[in-house]
Amino acid sequence: MAAEWDPEGSAAAPPLLTDLYQATMALGYWRAGRERVHAEFELFFRRCPFGGAFALAAGLRDCVRFLHDFRLRDADVQFLASVLPADTDPAFFQHLRALDCSGVTVRALPEGSLAFPGVPLLQVSGPLLVVQLLETPLLCLVSYASLVATNAARLRLIAGPEKRLLEMGLRRAQGPNGGLTASTYSYLGGFDSSSNVLAGQLRGIPVAGTLAHSFITSFSGSEVPPDPILAPASSEGAGVDLAANVQKWLERVCAHLGLGVQEPHPGERAAFVAYALAFPRAFQGLLDSYSVWSFQVPWLESVPIAVSNNIDEEELARLVQEGSEVNVIGIGTSVVTCPQQPSLGCVYKVGLVSVGGQPRMKLTEDPEKQTLPGSKAAFRLLGSDGSLLLDLLQLAEEPPPQAGQELRVWPRGAQEPRTVKPAQVEPLLRLWVQQGQPCEPLPSLAESRAFAQLSLSRLSTEHRKLQSPAQYQVALSEKLQALVDSLRGRPL
Repeated sequence: MAAEWDPEGSAAAPPLLTDLYQATMALGYWRAGRERVHAEFELFFRRCPFGGAFALAAGLRDCVRFLHDFRLRDADVQFLASVLPADTDPAFFQHLRALDCSGVTVRALPEGSLAFPGVPLLQVSGPLLVVQLLETPLLCLVSYASLVATNAARLRLIAGPEKRLLEMGLRRAQGPNGGLTASTYSYLGGFDSSSNVLAGQLRGIPVAGTLAHSFITSFSGSEVPPDPILAPASSEGAGVDLAANVQKWLERVCAHLGLGVQEPHPGERAAFVAYALAFPRAFQGLLDSYSVWSFQVPWLESVPIAVSNNIDEEELARLVQEGSEVNVIGIGTSVVTCPQQPSLGCVYKVGLVSVGGQPRMKLTEDPEKQTLPGSKAAFRLLGSDGSLLLDLLQLAEEPPPQAGQELRVWPRGAQEPRTVKPAQVEPLLRLWVQQGQPCEPLPSLAESRAFAQLSLSRLSTEHRKLQSPAQYQVALSEKLQALVDSLRGRPL
């Protein structure tokens, strides 16, 4: 694959970020002479996260980087030799040394796409041994990214389009990689900026931040600024003695509120002055547990207000419903840790849908865990007003549905088919990598973010609800349903 697929200069994950059973299965395939048999896996989830009706697809850019760099080094192979049986044929390890993803093809939902249960986020095909080894790292790269993006999208839906959302969860994230992933995909999901400087450097995310309590408590009040003069806003203005003006304004504010002059701790005022002098045109004061009554003063009506401190969906909804004039909302723990649901529950191994050109299907008495066999295509059917009707899964060999054509489809979980006549048809899965070679450039993160917001805007009000939403419908073509029934032994 070409170098332009790796703009950050390093792999998204090393090849041994995997489970041991991937290596033991690889040995089993090799020993059985099946390592080069063509196979196809699908990566998907069974239920929408957080009790909602949608998810956002994310992580594709990291998957492409991982595939680009996938190669087992000598040290990797030596370690695998140390944990596999001592009598393993050395020729197997020679085979591993030669592996890459030159035979791998990937179709996927573009990042920022709406995703629904059972519709593949990724389709990965190629030599059986290789595409099996890819399972764990691809799940790791897609599941958390999609979960965080969806979590961020929900928070954006609550906040509305006007308020600025700042992700500030790096200190609470599950390790540095988790922190970088959370910052990246919360931005894709709709946040405006991040406090994570590395995310700004590597991913181009706007960074923002102010100050912490330690800055304020580090001042006692006896400090004298080397230069207390605040520079004028224009060349024609005069400088201002900020410390003296702060005292005057404090007196006016307290008098207006009828409180008299209530002198704050001298250290607080000194910290305020010091920070304002350092950032005369980008000042953001820290109030937190201090009195914020002064915001009711007419002279300060244009001051932007930022809040943080353990804000979650419930607290954010309360701020919005009460008509709060807060402009910037900093969210940390509840966006990066996804406390309502810490895992998306994506699957891959049961998504083995084809081996050697023959369909494969997991048979189970649990309908939710039943997989769909065969290489498939996916389409989104829309009404004349652009509304989403349903997503359709069909066998890849079938002709695509046509706008204005009446179709009989089988909604998942339904006992009877239904008829639908789409006004528009959109293919969902795009070809990103073919036989190890890129097919088209990946959109930038900013472009994927914009696409995610466009995708969310197309959801109906009932599907966008965060509590008890209507479930979006995914349906099978008649031919795919017939294949499922035949493999389950049902009469056709």
